[in-house]
Amino acid sequence: MTDTLSASSASLAPGSDTAPGSEIAQERRVVTEIPGPRSRELHERRLAVVSAGVGTTLPVYIDRAHGAIAVDVDGNHFIDLGGGIGVTTVGHTDDSVVEAVREQVGRLTHTLFTVTPYEPYVRVAELLVQHSPGDHAKKVVLVNSGAEALENAVKIARKHTGRNGVAVLDHGYHGRTNLTMAMNFKAAPFNTGFGPFAGDVHHAPSSYPYLDKLSGAEAAKRTIGYLEKRVGATDLACLVVEPIQGEGGFMVPAEGYLPALVEWCRANGIVFVADEVQCGVARTGAFYASEHFGIVPDLITTAKGIAGGMPLAGVVGRAEIMDSAHAGGLGGTFGGNPVACAAAVAVLEQIVSRDLLAEARRIEGVLKPALLELQKQHPVIGDVRGMGAMLAIEFTDPETGEPDAATVARVAAAAAEQGVLALTAGTYGNVIRFLPSLVISDALLIDAVGVLDAALSAS
Repeated sequence: MTDTLSASSASLAPGSDTAPGSEIAQERRVVTEIPGPRSRELHERRLAVVSAGVGTTLPVYIDRAHGAIAVDVDGNHFIDLGGGIGVTTVGHTDDSVVEAVREQVGRLTHTLFTVTPYEPYVRVAELLVQHSPGDHAKKVVLVNSGAEALENAVKIARKHTGRNGVAVLDHGYHGRTNLTMAMNFKAAPFNTGFGPFAGDVHHAPSSYPYLDKLSGAEAAKRTIGYLEKRVGATDLACLVVEPIQGEGGFMVPAEGYLPALVEWCRANGIVFVADEVQCGVARTGAFYASEHFGIVPDLITTAKGIAGGMPLAGVVGRAEIMDSAHAGGLGGTFGGNPVACAAAVAVLEQIVSRDLLAEARRIEGVLKPALLELQKQHPVIGDVRGMGAMLAIEFTDPETGEPDAATVARVAAAAAEQGVLALTAGTYGNVIRFLPSLVISDALLIDAVGVLDAALSAS
């Protein structure tokens, strides 16, 4: 696998290689050192005026992008395996999204939906109701970001139940607001020094099959037992769970774990909230990852891939729970902006019309076997996991089993130098995650894995 493949030039449909109507060839191309001179110049400007708290994983400055390729200001073409951390599900600058945004900008950019509403917000809500799990009556509120969606889900659950307690799982990540920082498992870099945090948030053990070796039933018994002893079910408003954990390292829970938690919540009047900010919107080969586990959440938080790069998020859930909030209790100045909503309509309609759920499964069918082969060649890869176009490899010392974050950092940096953008993750910093656009070609995927192979093989 050390010989990399170059993507050929063909037309960009899912699984092919060039973008129609675009000058950006869907191929990896490195023409300068990384970062190049123009990126370095821009970085100096940035350091003078942008807060040091806004970190940078890789100081290459992107000028344009299309499909699965991002082009920096120096003309380097990168295979984007991160997609803005799962945002560009339908590809960068998708033609339908661009057209929808342009048309909406010319009609209406803002009124505030809670003052004088507009149709795009309603249409997004209709599509979310249609495509989220369960055939019960559902309603929606739209907001700006994933963290804001989590804040609202907790507010709604508290109002509905009359309880205050919030339960979350180890290795979870939920945002950077005060409440969601309290809900995060890993402190650095998200929480460090920013407290005190919101109270009545309780962390319980999760299902991490690679490390804990527990069955779903055993892991659920551990989680439930902890919460019943530490908090008490009658004091919990909600249990917030990422069906597949994101920043924590793409942990897929053991079979039966999530259904057992849902059953416990139902029996005790606890609102089950699925945080699908990262794993939702076709990412895993289903509209929402909850479907893979046969569960129907009471509330789902959704964001990232919903609007093709425009800022939009929301909560969709059981109508009787969503309607617990009083008029005026939900909303915000920019929540459900008409331009972002127009983009979301274009994205959600394309998921169906282009059968992008099948494309996510295609990506898994190409990328996962390639990663498993990579694991055979490199014992430092301890685990390969995930679903659809949400996959990860975890690095551990083959002798001690200890997390190997140093190799992850080295491989990610070496891949970037060769034109592959790969994101890291994991509670221990020892995971490389893959969140490519669903229109990425097979050739680009194999090319990218070849680059990772070469980086791992380098002494």
